Amino acid sequence: MGTQTLRADLYPALDATSEGLLKVDDTHEIYWEVSGNPDGVPILFVHGGPGAGTAPMHRRFFDPKHYRIILFDQRGAGKSKPYADITNNTTQHLIADMEALRTHLSVDRWVLFGGSWGSTLSIAYGVTHPERCFGFILRGIFLGRAVELDWFLQGIRTVFPEAWQALVDFIPEDEQSELLSAYHERLVSPDSSVHGPAALAWNRFEQDCSTLKHIPRSGDVGGGYMALALARIEAHYFINNMFFDENELLEKISAISSLPARLIQGRYDMVCPVVTAVTLAKAWPSSETVVVPDAGHSAMEPGTRAALVEATENFKAVVNMC
Repeated sequence: MGTQTLRADLYPALDATSEGLLKVDDTHEIYWEVSGNPDGVPILFVHGGPGAGTAPMHRRFFDPKHYRIILFDQRGAGKSKPYADITNNTTQHLIADMEALRTHLSVDRWVLFGGSWGSTLSIAYGVTHPERCFGFILRGIFLGRAVELDWFLQGIRTVFPEAWQALVDFIPEDEQSELLSAYHERLVSPDSSVHGPAALAWNRFEQDCSTLKHIPRSGDVGGGYMALALARIEAHYFINNMFFDENELLEKISAISSLPARLIQGRYDMVCPVVTAVTLAKAWPSSETVVVPDAGHSAMEPGTRAALVEATENFKAVVNMC
């Protein structure tokens, strides 16, 4: 994919040129938008969480003269409707939604660009529909395995004990031994006085662990109405083991192992530790791994942001060869 230094920061802000809601079943409508070159190489931004949603900033990883930039909000997230709804909300539903969106937008093949849970879902889509993929740009690799979920809810306290203790202290002592179940019960409650504070506590924990340079929070960061989808949908997926069999993605990776991939990983990513990226790279011979030496989990840390933009630049040549 070449090693020359290319553009290494975000492109200027740009507006969506079209957007809409795609009805995918009797309950859900997913938000989508398109920007950039209408005749360009299609590239799909696959957001994290699950439940995080997209933002205008996400358009800026891509050269709008080269790419047809497609963003969508997964079921229950962002502008999709109904908000924070976990009915018929599984990994398999999301894969089907992505395929429905591809058909709706008349895309033959696209590049998948996803971070954290977005890397998981991109791989899951890819192994299901390999013929629809040019390649993959993935960050903060997460494969949905039990060891990774256990690290996030337990092991991470070895590095962020204060953040973890705050997460635990929100829950009454007699429920703390089953932390995920306790949060899940509160987050799926229809009562805002129950799910609201739980969502704040959950999101504060995740934010506090996501960057290399830890900045203690002040006030209700990551809170409010929009916090609910991320916390509720994450807990829903976590308690259901991400709707995967253990090691499912690794066992199926051969379906896309000949396709190009760049795996971008913060050396000090404590949400999705680098060992998972190493494991994936071993199973994906055509992939290239970039370890950012001064970054944690967030896509917006300077080194990671630069590596992601450089990857989209390098992929211009890769897709032209496919």
